[in-house]
Amino acid sequence: MTPQKPVPTPEATGRKAWVKKTPVEVVLEQIGKQEQKVVEMREELAHEERELAKLQQARKVLEAQ
Repeated sequence: MTPQKPVPTPEATGRKAWVKKTPVEVVLEQIGKQEQKVVEMREELAHEERELAKLQQARKVLEAQ
């Protein structure tokens, strides 16, 4: 038989121990991530809409000439 290797403790590897999540916790985490993603996308959309408005104003000035 081969000797078993000792299981490294979390302190020795510098990593936290893995904690199994319940299905409810997984879904709630996914909901939180999706909400954050939507908030970021809305902020990006608002920025893009402001840029579009600036370009449309520039087009009006150019077409008026």
